[in-house]
Amino acid sequence: MDKRTVYFLSDTTGVTAETLGHSLLVQFNDQSFRQVTLPFIDCEDKAREAVEKIKTARTKDDHRPIIFSTVVHEDLRAIIRTADGLHLDIFDAFLAPLGEELDSKPTYETGKAHGMSDIESYMKRIEATNFALANDDGGISRDYDKADVILVGVSRSGKTPTCLYLAMQYGVYAANFPLTDDEFESGTLPEILVKQKHKLYGLTIAPGRLRQIRKERRALGRYATAQQVRFEIRESEKIFRRYGIPYVDTTEFSIEEISSRILDSTGVERRVRA
Repeated sequence: MDKRTVYFLSDTTGVTAETLGHSLLVQFNDQSFRQVTLPFIDCEDKAREAVEKIKTARTKDDHRPIIFSTVVHEDLRAIIRTADGLHLDIFDAFLAPLGEELDSKPTYETGKAHGMSDIESYMKRIEATNFALANDDGGISRDYDKADVILVGVSRSGKTPTCLYLAMQYGVYAANFPLTDDEFESGTLPEILVKQKHKLYGLTIAPGRLRQIRKERRALGRYATAQQVRFEIRESEKIFRRYGIPYVDTTEFSIEEISSRILDSTGVERRVRA
């Protein structure tokens, strides 16, 4: 299946455009997408550069691209609209009718759409993201006392992207620990995790889907074999049940849905609101 190219355009980080776009695209599970984020489009030159990138890619694609935009200033949005594609602009779609209903004119101030005016919330997201990166895949710091939640599961079950989403969207301090042959052979968790058992949350995944993901990453060796994949998933779920760790099957869920289920199940409070 040919991948449809999707662009997320923003005058700041692109988080809002990505969140809006992802929440819509996941409804089309029979489609495949190539996603490109073009952030910090804050002047006419950058807007024209983004248009040229889209036009160049368009000549190579069979279908016109889908463009999600949260660029605020009208002059920049006018430039972006010259690109050949389906334009889904959050301001065109919502601000005009909302302004009519409220009998008020929007300010079109850069940053407000992305929560950047709230410096405290922004810094909390940055700090949480740094924590997730430092504590990724059993990272060397393992500062688990500060963690709000610690995700455990086999390699490629979705731990890292979920941790980063929790951090960037909600300021949640999320760490992750990959279960390996050491845990599978002993059937036990390391003492460092046992001490934090109340923070643990497991991720599992269907064997077929996990094998597909692993083959794309490293096809050779036993890493992506059907036997190894089934073994790891079976043993990891045994560990979850032995320690009473709640867990979710990530096979059919988006990162947003996985994160929501974790927050609802654990009761972890959002440090900031998306």
